[in-house]
Amino acid sequence: MSIASRLKVTTVAAGLAAALAVAPASAKNFKIALGDSGGSSQEVTGLAFVEALEEISGGEHTGTLFLNGQLGSEQDTVNEAAIGTLDMSLLAINNVTPFSPTVGVFSLPYVILSLEDAEKLTQGPIGEQLTENTIEDAGVRFIAWSYTGFRRLTNSKRPVESVADLQGLVIRVPKNEIMIDTYKAWGISPTPMAWSETFAGLQTGVVDGQDNPYTTINAMKFYEVQKYVTNIRYIFSIEPLVISEQVFQELSEEDQNMVLEAGKAATQASADFLRAKEEEIKELLVEKGMVISEPADNEEEFIKLATEAVWPNFYDSIGGIEQMNAVLAEIGRDPVSE
Repeated sequence: MSIASRLKVTTVAAGLAAALAVAPASAKNFKIALGDSGGSSQEVTGLAFVEALEEISGGEHTGTLFLNGQLGSEQDTVNEAAIGTLDMSLLAINNVTPFSPTVGVFSLPYVILSLEDAEKLTQGPIGEQLTENTIEDAGVRFIAWSYTGFRRLTNSKRPVESVADLQGLVIRVPKNEIMIDTYKAWGISPTPMAWSETFAGLQTGVVDGQDNPYTTINAMKFYEVQKYVTNIRYIFSIEPLVISEQVFQELSEEDQNMVLEAGKAATQASADFLRAKEEEIKELLVEKGMVISEPADNEEEFIKLATEAVWPNFYDSIGGIEQMNAVLAEIGRDPVSE
């Protein structure tokens, strides 16, 4: 080896040693998958988590966000986190339900009627119980919650203010039985479609419409391919940040606590963002040409059909009618009976 070559190797080795000296041996950069794009509630929550983690850990730990499903579909990322090949994923709760059915209670139509309901359920004993269930069922742990708002119906054909107006429209839904059954209760058979295919499906007319919160409609630029919005509130979109339980258990107790504290900060940041920005985003969509309609009769027909037809079908999967009533009691609602 020439003197120049030896000097080059020595320089590289010295640089590597210096880098290792700066970064503690336990330092970790968590890889975090997100289904949505920049400007979404998911991104707000993810960035808040990374910022809080860096601050709490004194810069020892950080995270990198991978937006727009770069690391696979939301359901794929649950599988990857379960086996420890992915650190974290921020995804819609309905995409966790196939792996841990009890969390489906958060997707039942018209259970959650406000952001305050969502906060009580996710941050209280119900949320703690569902976290334990999901660790056991799916191998992932909830560490933060993104509150994205009510899923609003959009379509490219006409204003929809009643169940009758919905007939004949082809609506995209996630591959989630609760959501599919809800649309069937309203008299149509929806089209399950992967999130990554949704914009193209709307653009080409394969489907006429979809439902998502205002923040998602804006972030995904659905205003480019959708004209009409209906202010329904059938599902309040909750999107947890999950960590691989395998990865979590490999952390020291101190590092686990840092991750959990950062998760609490991210949860609060998400709630603050929704309260501050949702109305502004709604107005922006109107400026971009969308037409927003209110459902007739305070949504009573939608509510009656969905709750009577859908709720009983899923009592068993969410843990029984007793669990349903525990959820309703937590948010001050009347119990249901057999």
